[in-house]
Order: sequence, then structure tokens, then C-alpha cells
Amino acid sequence: MDHRAAVERMLALMRQGPAAAPRDEPGWLEQADVARRLNLIGSVGEKLRLHGVQAPPQVARHFEGARRLSERQRQSVLWEVRCLDDCLACLGVPVMLLKGAAYAMTDHPVSHGRLFGDVDILVPEAALGDVESELMKAGWATAKSDPYDQRYYRQWMHELPPMFNVRRGSMLDVHHNLLPRTARHHPDPTLILGRSRPLPGHACIRVPALEDLLVHSLVHLVHEGEFHNGLRDLVDVDGLIASATDPDAFWQRVLTAAAGNGLAEPVRLGLLLARDCVGSPVPQAILHSLSPGEPAELGPWLGRVLPRALRSHARRPPVEGLDDWARRAVYWRAHALRMPLHLLAAHLARKSWLALKPAKVEAPREAI
Repeated sequence: MDHRAAVERMLALMRQGPAAAPRDEPGWLEQADVARRLNLIGSVGEKLRLHGVQAPPQVARHFEGARRLSERQRQSVLWEVRCLDDCLACLGVPVMLLKGAAYAMTDHPVSHGRLFGDVDILVPEAALGDVESELMKAGWATAKSDPYDQRYYRQWMHELPPMFNVRRGSMLDVHHNLLPRTARHHPDPTLILGRSRPLPGHACIRVPALEDLLVHSLVHLVHEGEFHNGLRDLVDVDGLIASATDPDAFWQRVLTAAAGNGLAEPVRLGLLLARDCVGSPVPQAILHSLSPGEPAELGPWLGRVLPRALRSHARRPPVEGLDDWARRAVYWRAHALRMPLHLLAAHLARKSWLALKPAKVEAPREAI
């Protein structure tokens, strides 16, 4: 199977529905396989439902099963957010949902069929200690027991070490910013919190403005070192763009949210990827405004590496050749964006040493 061509066929199916539907069962099986590898099988199933496209029964059950799993996960997110609201309301600080949890709680179309991971929240940095204390009282514990990992997160990163609920097994990431303290870009999270809005029926939970949802999704993707969910994130981006009711005003707000918070460079790169990889309608004027004087194109190096790494996750293992090198380049690039050279060298040396030791086997936890 040519995995790159298969990815294009899957994206065409999501966009065009009946016009791009496979003509035989092997074609449908290919679509289900590629969608599952890219963590998009539920989203593809939802698009098929909306387009009124019926796959052969033995393939349709995979899409329908993923759609039902997505709905179950969404209900779990609703419950976890309710529990977080009850837990943290006493602190009187804003608790803003990020990415998948924000999509689910606002019933945004991109959440329909989407398979969720952990719940991500952002709180003011000054409140981190109190937030962590209240969460621990409510049954949340750190998922990182190694002292180095604790230092890595607390001293250098933009979040606490990941937490899990000892009763439900669900996972939680508590952020105080969008990017690490040591990263090249330093956005001001108070600007994003200031544009957020309260979630009806909740005491302290807030959701970002649409432009900030888009900016965060783009920034997260561009700084990601592993692209296993990269195309899923680009599908999210495409859906966020499509949901804007006043596109001209929306793009101006995106420009303000990005350029006004030191994120013009990663947002421009993310928008170029969305345009080139999933066909998102990105105005040329916005790309030029984000980077005046620069061509509205991916550079020769990134233009080859990033799309190849994104599509390589549709490939059956082993991943070899240029696809393997593209993944490695993305990994190293992300770390270089995340940390200065002296910290990066020490960190990767430690990770390489630990990789030689036998891995600890942990009990599986249910992800939401």
C-alpha cells in the first residue's frame, strides 16, 4: 500500500463523501486501516454518517464502533470536568479547558467522532500549588515518581507532571502556559485567560475563545516531537476554521491572538501545514501579515520533512528510509524548540541512558 496516496484518499473521503467513496471492499478496508493508524477512525465514521455514505457491513462496524467509543469518551470528559469544577471551585481561580476537553464541553463539531486522550486544563501559575493540593485531596496523584522527571516538569516545562485519578484511572495535565519555560517563544497566558468565557453551569471552568483554540492547536502541533496524532490535529484545525461564522473578523482575531502574543512564527507554520496537508482555506493575507516579507510557503526543508512525517504514521511498521529520517528530524527539531542546547544535551543524554535499562511495566489505565 502506498500510504501517502492512501492518506490523500482518506482525506478526500472526509471532504467529499460519496464522490470519493471506495468502489470495492479492499478500498474500504484500506480506509479503515489508515484512519485507525492516524487516530481518525471515529472522525471518518462521523463524516460518513453526515454525508450519508454507507460502507460495506464488515467495514462499517469498525467506523460505527469508533463513533460509539468517541461518545463514551465524551461522556467521561463531561463527568471529569464536572468533578474538576467541584474540586477547584473553592479556590476562586479560573480553570480553562484546552483542546479536546474544550471541544467536548462546547459540543464543537470537531468533537463528534474524535477519540480523546487526557484532559488538559490551564490555571494561573501563581495558583499551581493550591490547584495541585486540591486535586490530590480529590484522589489525583502524580504519574511521574522519578525525581528527575519531577524536576524536569516543575522547573522547565509549562505544566505539572501528569496526574491520574486513583479511582477512575483518568489522566489530567495541569498547564500554566502553552509552551515550556525554556522554549523559544514565551506567550502570555493571561491574555488567553482574559479572552476565555465561563462554561454555563460550572463555577470555575472556562473555555478559550475560538481563535485561541485554533492558535493553541497549531502551536501544540508545531512544537510536537511525535506526529502520531498530527493529522488528527490538522483535521481539528480545519474544523475550527470551518466553524467561524464571520471569517473576516475571525481571521483578524487569530492574527491578534498569534502576533500579539509572540506566536506568529509557529501559527504561520501550522497554518501552512493545514493548508497544504488537509486543504484548509487559509487567506494569503493572513500568512503575509504573520510573517511580512516571507513567502507564503513552507521552506524547502520543512516542506519535505513535516508532511512526510505526518503521513508516515499511516504506514505499517517497520518505518524505514526517508520516513524514518523525517520522524527523527521532527523529534530533534521539537526538542531544540523546547530547550536551549546545554539543557537539551543533558536531558537527551539521560533519556538515552534510561532507554538502555529495562522498562518498568505499569498497569494499563483507561484514557478518556
